[in-house]
Amino acid sequence: MALRVDYVLRETGANLKRNFSLTFASLITVVVSLTLVGSALLIRTGVENATAQWKGNVEFIVYMNPEATQDQIDAVGRSLGQNPQVRKATFFTQEQAFEEFRQLFKDSEAMIESVSDPSMLPSSWRVAPQSSNAEEIRSLADIYENQPGVMTVELQQEAIKSLFEASNMLQTAVVVAAVVLLVAAGLLILNTIRTAIYARRREIEVMKLVGATNSFIRIPFMLEGLAQGLIGAVAAVGLTRLVNRLVSSRVDEGESLALLQNFYVTAGELRSTSLILLLVGVLVGTVGSGIAVTRFLDV
Repeated sequence: MALRVDYVLRETGANLKRNFSLTFASLITVVVSLTLVGSALLIRTGVENATAQWKGNVEFIVYMNPEATQDQIDAVGRSLGQNPQVRKATFFTQEQAFEEFRQLFKDSEAMIESVSDPSMLPSSWRVAPQSSNAEEIRSLADIYENQPGVMTVELQQEAIKSLFEASNMLQTAVVVAAVVLLVAAGLLILNTIRTAIYARRREIEVMKLVGATNSFIRIPFMLEGLAQGLIGAVAAVGLTRLVNRLVSSRVDEGESLALLQNFYVTAGELRSTSLILLLVGVLVGTVGSGIAVTRFLDV
């Protein structure tokens, strides 16, 4: 029996309507679970971006006053270079800081407009100590806290330790909840299709008697599960983008914690996250429907 597209679409739509309450429950579960997955991915990406300036084993940054003289900058550099506790010290000019700032906030027009000139940002020395001991690093950083021309010294431990701890705990909780909900979504999709198969058991028997193939009967049910997963994923993508926009707007308006000032997600990373959610949604729908038609469709 030939498989017609209009028949498949009509039957898929009818199945979705026939078990509306179960279908709606499945969709909501898929949306919530995939939104949690998307949020966990964005949290991880945002934290990685927020801590980009600490790469290369940089443990503390000596920020110079924007008005600091070249002699003061050189004096701090010489002191760092001669200190046996310092493994490496890299100078970041105001121009380099400006370029880094524009890269960090390239997707935030408001932040870029708020800093229009390199002179508005401080130059800095990024320091990688010999030791990894927190107390020794703190003592080393204290040496430069009150040096002439120094605005402030920011330590990695103080700047991102709490951020990492909080984000790791949050990501773990979100991922666990998302996995549980994804399993629940798969089971709901399975039960929705099983109910549709049971309601049409007489019709399926007649279709078999008149020569309908297994594929002819199976495909509408499988597309039903696929549609539920895909629709839920599309809704989750929209919610994830909304959450990202709300978080970004609070950062732009200066309402966030200082630790989150560099927390951002690029447009490319957001697109990648959206694609992952769509793929996971399709996978959940396909697995749920596949199990249902295999176990409960007697062909």
